[in-house]
Amino acid sequence: MIKEFEPVVQGILSLVHEWEPKLLSLPTDIITGRRNSQNRTIKQIVGHMIDSASNNTHRIVHLQYQPSPLRFPNYATNGNNDRWIAIQHYQEEDWNEMVSLWVYANLHIAHVIKNIDPSMLDNQWYYSDEKLVSLKDGVIDYLRHFKLHLGEIDELLYS
Repeated sequence: MIKEFEPVVQGILSLVHEWEPKLLSLPTDIITGRRNSQNRTIKQIVGHMIDSASNNTHRIVHLQYQPSPLRFPNYATNGNNDRWIAIQHYQEEDWNEMVSLWVYANLHIAHVIKNIDPSMLDNQWYYSDEKLVSLKDGVIDYLRHFKLHLGEIDELLYS
C-alpha cells in the first residue's frame, strides 16, 4: 500500500467499525425526521455517503486505465447529489440494508485504495471545466469528506 494512503485506509476502517453499531441503534424518527442545513435526513446523508463511496471507487478505477485527464461525471455538482438521493429513494429504503451497503461500500473502497498502482497517482480527472484533481489528491480527500458527513450526522443527533 502507498504509505500516504495508510491514514486514509485506517481512518475509513476505524470510522466504519465505530459508526456501524451507532447507526444501527438509531430510532426511525431520528433517522427520518431531523434535517441538516441541506435539508437532508440522516438516511439521506448515509445514502449520499454510499453514492460517494461508489462514485469514488469508479473514479479510482478509471484513473488507473483511462487517458489522463479523465472526463468522469462529477455527481456532486450542480445539485446532482440531491438528484441521486431523490432518484434512489433513500428516505424509504430499509435502514439495516442501507447501513450494510454503507459498510461494505466503504470496506471495498479501502481495499481499492490499498491496491492503487503507484505509477498512476498523478493521473487527473476534471472536477470541473476549470479544475483538475489528481488520483492522489482525490484519495486523500475522501477521508475528509467521509468525516464531514459523519459530523453532520453527529450534529443532528445532538441538536
